[in-house]
Amino acid sequence: MKNLLFALFLVLSWTAQAQHTLEKVWESDTTLAVPESVLYHQGSLYAALIDGQPWDVDGKGEIAKLDKNGKILNATWVTGLNAPKGMGIWKQQLYVADVSEVVVINTNSGKIMTKIPVEGATGLNDITVDQQGIVYVSDSKLGKVHRIENGKAALYLSDLKGVNGLKAVGDALYMLTANVIFKAGADKKLVSVATTEVGGDGIEPVGNGDFVVTCWPGIIYYLDKSGQLTTMLDTRDKKYNSADIGYNPDQRIVYVPTFFKKSVVAYKLK
Repeated sequence: MKNLLFALFLVLSWTAQAQHTLEKVWESDTTLAVPESVLYHQGSLYAALIDGQPWDVDGKGEIAKLDKNGKILNATWVTGLNAPKGMGIWKQQLYVADVSEVVVINTNSGKIMTKIPVEGATGLNDITVDQQGIVYVSDSKLGKVHRIENGKAALYLSDLKGVNGLKAVGDALYMLTANVIFKAGADKKLVSVATTEVGGDGIEPVGNGDFVVTCWPGIIYYLDKSGQLTTMLDTRDKKYNSADIGYNPDQRIVYVPTFFKKSVVAYKLK
């Protein structure tokens, strides 16, 4: 009996230690014009602001810059976009998914360098850049992922219902779809990793093969390498969305754009 109780104690202790939580650190001013995506890079935060309807080609979209403590440095650092969403950086180039094209911005000047059209696209949503500088962009409306190399876009994967969040990790590409998280290697073979309650939006690796995953209505999961999903935060009742997140690996800070609440919230991952 003592051995059984001891074993039970160890299991409960291990479970408690394995649980991960989010502790709120700060929230920015609620003046950001519909932030859909946040990207952390070298101490700065970039926020993609739709500033209009989610898929309108209206020229209202912007990229804002914040410091790592949530102070808005420039709410209109880049203007003239449409409905910008996911972002990725390679060297001094910021890639932004903007409805039907990928906009390339010089991070030093904030100037638009070029725009890469994606044939047939009307719902470009998230971006990731792999270790060779190859850009991947999802088209949520058509269920496709495109690959951009040397400034040219080509179809990479299709038939991915509602595909949104992307993350390149090593040779693997992780993809959030209508409610399944897939992983694909260089052979493009899809492997189901986990199933979410609703469609996924943002995904960031946090070490040891684990991830933080968001769903737009307000759910934030911890996804461990075994495929186990644990809900860390659910703000649906407060109408706080959790869109495409950024992550600071050194301080283990998750940056969450709240969409219609017009702010970015930082959480410490524990």
